[in-house]
Amino acid sequence: MLVRIPYDRNADRVAYLLAKKMESLPEFMRDSVTWDQGKEMARHADFTIRTGMPAYFCDPHSRWQRGSNENTNGLLRQYFPKGADLSLRSQDELDTVAAELNGRPRQTLNWRKPVEVFNDLVESNVSP
Repeated sequence: MLVRIPYDRNADRVAYLLAKKMESLPEFMRDSVTWDQGKEMARHADFTIRTGMPAYFCDPHSRWQRGSNENTNGLLRQYFPKGADLSLRSQDELDTVAAELNGRPRQTLNWRKPVEVFNDLVESNVSP
């Protein structure tokens, strides 16, 4: 999921918009979130209060603790160069990129697509 953060990335706005986006996830997928170190994440407690999802942080300068995140960042660079101002992109554009990335097979998923794994998880957690 990608979230458009208009204007600046101040901590209040980031926490609010990310919390809002989490509402689109099924309840069983809202256990926790791992965030990057950064001043825009300073209001993580507000995020947790709003969502009930604790936020975890990896150790500084320890990219190996965030393997999926680092891999996804690399894939996103194919669409948006480092330093690109994503606030100039619409949420529809970001959703299109997310859909394309989620439709690409991943070695870490046994060459399944993230969207397939997500859908299987949702289907297996739906009450009959």
